[in-house]
Amino acid sequence: MAIKIYKPTSAGRRHGTVLRFSDEITRSSPEESLLRPLRKTGGRNNHGHQTARNIGGGSKRMYRVVDFKRRKDGVPAKVVSIEYDPNRSANIALLHYADGEKTYVLAPVGLQVGATLMNGDKADPNVGNCLPLSLVPVGLEIHNIELQEGRGGQMCRTAGTAAQLTAKEGEWAILLMPSGEVRRVHLRCRATIGRIGNLDWQNVSIGKAGRHRHMGRRPHVRGTTMNPVDHPLGGGEGRTKGGRHPCNFKGLKAKGLKTRKKNHPTDRFIVRSRHKV
Repeated sequence: MAIKIYKPTSAGRRHGTVLRFSDEITRSSPEESLLRPLRKTGGRNNHGHQTARNIGGGSKRMYRVVDFKRRKDGVPAKVVSIEYDPNRSANIALLHYADGEKTYVLAPVGLQVGATLMNGDKADPNVGNCLPLSLVPVGLEIHNIELQEGRGGQMCRTAGTAAQLTAKEGEWAILLMPSGEVRRVHLRCRATIGRIGNLDWQNVSIGKAGRHRHMGRRPHVRGTTMNPVDHPLGGGEGRTKGGRHPCNFKGLKAKGLKTRKKNHPTDRFIVRSRHKV
């Protein structure tokens, strides 16, 4: 999907770019049976306390129910359309199963309208098909990968991402993740063949603060510009560097502090860390 650059008719339009949806998107209106209301939280939890700052407002949108589990085995599904999803960076594909059921799935690179997809042990390792890692040939790119069998895909769901199946050892598959981490995943877990589409998503320039407000992101203010009552880095005569190590408004260190617990349950599945040693 190409990037569209407008003529600079205003200061806000000068640096902003958008995706040229006509290259991939084939349908502008979503499937109404797969829409759900999406309530805004404003960064507040069930007690009404603000737990995430700089969240609020934004355009109204409906949630598209995406099938991450892909557990409908042995039933062929036809790709009817490729659609835009305002809730994620990737595009989604509308599937019509042979028994009449309709679902949304993540749209990988190369998926065309009219293609037939399959799930389960009898599916071929083609783009868009979902099958256990035990049946995926070594070397293929995969996305929407399960961490636990039957839980649904949790890894590699962002636009342009994919993991590579590098080896199989016993009951485990060895995956090379986009971050550089090498991880073990059980062979019974499922994954979808191919790389997530909408590759140019990361190259879009927002251009102005108003577009972030449309996304529900409120202004983010630096701590050094605040008063001492509002932030540990605030106050002082003139511009300062804060006078202490960088931290958030609660005083917790913001750079270099390791927050991962020792003996984390998933550490034993990591073969090589994504961090440089």
